[in-house]
Amino acid sequence: MSALLRQIPANIPQDIRKIRIENSHLTELPRGSFENVSALEYLWLNFNNITVMHIKSLEYLPALKELRLQGNKLSSVPWTAFQDTPSLKILDLKHNRLDVLPEHALRYLPNLTYLDLSSNQLTIISRDVFYNWPVYQRSQSTEGPLEAISNAVLALHDNPWICDCRLRGFVQFIKSVGPPIILMNSYLTCSGPKFRTGKFFHEVELNSCTKPLTSALDTNLTVPAGLNITLTCFVQASPSPAVWWTYALKLLRAFNVSTEPISEDTVRSELLIPAARPADAGNYTCTAANFLGNASVAINLRVVAPWASTTPRGWAPAAPAEPGAHVEVRIAKQTVYGITLEWFAAAAAAAEPGETWYTLLVGRYDAAQKDTIYIGPGVNTYSVTDLLPATKYEVCVAVRNQAPRKGQCVVFVTGSDVSQMEQREKLIHIVVIVCAMVLAVPAGMYACTAEALPGCLARCPSACPRRRRGGPAQAAGSKESTLDSLPAGSEDGLCRPDGGARRPADRPEPGKARPPHRNSADLY
Repeated sequence: MSALLRQIPANIPQDIRKIRIENSHLTELPRGSFENVSALEYLWLNFNNITVMHIKSLEYLPALKELRLQGNKLSSVPWTAFQDTPSLKILDLKHNRLDVLPEHALRYLPNLTYLDLSSNQLTIISRDVFYNWPVYQRSQSTEGPLEAISNAVLALHDNPWICDCRLRGFVQFIKSVGPPIILMNSYLTCSGPKFRTGKFFHEVELNSCTKPLTSALDTNLTVPAGLNITLTCFVQASPSPAVWWTYALKLLRAFNVSTEPISEDTVRSELLIPAARPADAGNYTCTAANFLGNASVAINLRVVAPWASTTPRGWAPAAPAEPGAHVEVRIAKQTVYGITLEWFAAAAAAAEPGETWYTLLVGRYDAAQKDTIYIGPGVNTYSVTDLLPATKYEVCVAVRNQAPRKGQCVVFVTGSDVSQMEQREKLIHIVVIVCAMVLAVPAGMYACTAEALPGCLARCPSACPRRRRGGPAQAAGSKESTLDSLPAGSEDGLCRPDGGARRPADRPEPGKARPPHRNSADLY
């Protein structure tokens, strides 16, 4: 007891009948460990560190009746080793790490009447293990008197049993077991799956095992770009299958996949595709497998623009416009290399403000096709950068599938002298102005709405050139003061054909013909 032994002593007397070595440092039972003690009947090797047991470690022990290996570290036992111990009646293996019990395990123990496998790591076991036990086979035989059969004690408690279809036969065996087999503790409990944790064997009814069957609510999906997409597949299988997703033969990352049971034999697996892009389109395959086989279902995903794509000037809508939806847009900030747009949806029919999508069309004014940028809900600003100097641009903002309407486009011209702007080191806050040609800003931007008021447009061609010819001093003054202090939406003073005092813009009189409409972009 508690001796510093690392192997079985070699000088044991030949006529010894009992050996007990406990709390020592034995780590294995090698071949022929007891070849010199063939009279041995009792071998106790409890609470050591035995991890390996050689298939011939019990050789030359035909008289062995009792073997106790409690509290060691055995993860498996060479059950065929017991062919050398036909007289064995007691086998104690509790508090080890056994996780497998093969069907033939007890076949070589014809006289075994006490088997303790409690407190191990057994999860799945076949009922055939005990059907092959000679004691059980003799009890089922009708030959001979029943009282001549000795009772056998079996301990199987405190194992992490997984109560799914694989344990069905064993659970049925435990429910029906009776003399001559006696359970030391008949209240075996389930450790899994989660919905059966803690239940007793006599409380559960297990189904037969089935091969996976996969399905999806929709195998063809068309979704707008920019949305978070969740693909879902359902799997019916028993036992619970392993599920994975593939795309173009590539296994998708597990942190985008979630799988959870929704019933006893059905699981739901979801694949998240954040901010779907056209490049994400294709076939996604959900595959499930258990020990009976595998099955898969493919979901075809198509990612499209959530509303009309860029079209040449004229802006023909791809779908009927939503009535009442209108966007007010302005240039909120000017930097050296770009502008920041700001917009407000005055009325967005059939959509809450927090759910409204926008599309921006950006490009050179004369370009037939412009770049399209999709803006999600809750965002109402966008910066246009990397603009070329001395270039005329047009930016339009539309709601969802609408074509841009009047007032939803901004036309501006970038300045040609970038170095002067860099020296200023100041962000000039400007508003969308009706006629920007009156401001002689050599290094800045000239901006006006695509749909200006006709009254002002009629007067600007004659007024603006005179203002621009006012000289360097006048231009410098208006660059620093007039540009920053110009009130939003104001028309006062922008066009004065006589150069006199400022007056409000003329209003068309009733019945008087309105001047022909002109796009302010034509001023450039």
